[in-house]
Amino acid sequence: MLLSVIIVSFNSKDYIKICLDSLERSLKSFKGGWEIIVVDNASQDKTAEYIKSLKLKNLKLIENKENLGYSKANNQGAQKAKGKHLLFLNPDVKIEKVNFLKLIKFLEKSKKRAGLTVKLVRENGELDMACHRGFPTLWRSFCYFAKLERVASKLPFKFLKKLFGGYHLLHKDFSKIHKIDSPSGAFFLIKKQVFEEVGGFDEEFFMYGEDLDLSFRIVKAGYSIFFYPKYRAVHFKYKSGLSGKDRKIRRLARYHFYNAMKIFFKKHYLKTTPRILSFLVLKALDFKISQHKL
Repeated sequence: MLLSVIIVSFNSKDYIKICLDSLERSLKSFKGGWEIIVVDNASQDKTAEYIKSLKLKNLKLIENKENLGYSKANNQGAQKAKGKHLLFLNPDVKIEKVNFLKLIKFLEKSKKRAGLTVKLVRENGELDMACHRGFPTLWRSFCYFAKLERVASKLPFKFLKKLFGGYHLLHKDFSKIHKIDSPSGAFFLIKKQVFEEVGGFDEEFFMYGEDLDLSFRIVKAGYSIFFYPKYRAVHFKYKSGLSGKDRKIRRLARYHFYNAMKIFFKKHYLKTTPRILSFLVLKALDFKISQHKL
């Protein structure tokens, strides 16, 4: 089997219908074995019941009795997967005629090519910048949160984009295939052998940050990840979570967001950052976490 698609769902019934329909259309012409594995994290909107009602012979469902988080649920799917390549796909993504065989052939041209993402766009057609990221060093994070990156994005000078827009690699040519540090977990195609070699998703990340952490370990192991803009998918982003209408869910999402930042910093940057700076960063993150803790 060439491809296993893993979708983690949580109260995503309305969007997963669109996702699966679009995915099935793209896979109809796929000349290779494939399967779709949906891992449901105890949804309360009858997502699991809807999946069971579908008549896709290559569709499998894993039902969790509680919400285990994004990382653990994806690892569950990966353990059951038979495909040589894994596609981690969010249920709120609509595939637009992606040729998966071409993507797989691109990865298989080199042992050092570990994974890729396509061009992810929002509903309004704008690029979902999360699919084109550099690793969040302190400088890049500062430029992003201080909105220096936003200013640099409007300037014509490439060196300023590189200096201040490193978190989203603004200096790169978005029309061409090129290396990136990390895609979004919303669409992340990766060789299963590499995924297993680096240890899969770190389950300490409940949600947010797990894709950056996985990419960090992949690149550290000597592999490359690519942005492949010849194909695209629509990401129905911000319907819940950080920007959702439900205040409680929004608060919980922000808690996990800042907690993920803290986990990532301690894991990858703490030892190489001056003590006083590390102290200030951790104190700031602890303050943010305390503000949003339920």
